[in-house]
Amino acid sequence: MPVPGTDRRRAAVLGSPIAHSLSPVLHRAAYAELGLANWTYDRFDVGEAALPAFVEGLGPEWAGLSLTMPLKRAVIPLLDSVSETAASVDAVNTVVLTEDGRRTGDNTDIPGIVAALREHGIEKTETAAVLGAGATASSALAALSRICTGEIAVYVRSAARADEMRGWAQRLDVDVRIADWTDAEEALRAPLVVATTPAGATDALAAAVPERPTTLFDVLYDPWPTTLAARWSAYGGAVVSGLDLLLHQAVLQVEQMTGRSPAPLAAMRKAGERALADR
Repeated sequence: MPVPGTDRRRAAVLGSPIAHSLSPVLHRAAYAELGLANWTYDRFDVGEAALPAFVEGLGPEWAGLSLTMPLKRAVIPLLDSVSETAASVDAVNTVVLTEDGRRTGDNTDIPGIVAALREHGIEKTETAAVLGAGATASSALAALSRICTGEIAVYVRSAARADEMRGWAQRLDVDVRIADWTDAEEALRAPLVVATTPAGATDALAAAVPERPTTLFDVLYDPWPTTLAARWSAYGGAVVSGLDLLLHQAVLQVEQMTGRSPAPLAAMRKAGERALADR
């Protein structure tokens, strides 16, 4: 682990598009709370084609990278090693750079989902439902494999997506039932619902929220609340937000990149909430 010193240390989030990312706000709040005045955290709009040159151009002052779409798989060939967690879903969202030049990849989204649910009192669930089958859905499946003891129903829009999710289920050794998106309303009756879809995709489901909903984990954080999350909360259900996920995965990134633990979750949350309120 890198040891904070007096020399300048750098980290950043990469992706495309990236202007919306809240990661700089969270990481900078952590640095301020930890007294790491020599640390900076920036954002760079980098696509797949430009990623190899960007990584190769990093100097010894660089401590780490956060990666978002479309780079989570593209970065893997550029790394010296990848954690078992990241390898399980072929997705790296965290790269730790050591001063001797090694690049280590990890996935903090998966334990971040577990930690966000735990913070809301969810340690285990008998069954669960996942809305969507994109990149985040595979991380959701991996996280649910740690806490779900029974079947996970996944609601998808296409046969191709269905095949992808079956592949992930087999790889992760989880009991998955694939269902068509036209039946997505039935997902809302599960004890834990994880919405991994883009903004607006679940709006039409809001009218079908049951009178006594259980727990919804909606991975979006801007705009917030989503139509589904607002109705869920209005009916008395528990809601875990995308900000909760972003915070918990960022906490793990800060700890890995700086070598400081624990990262200041409360200060990071306050900064994130303030930034979202100002948008």
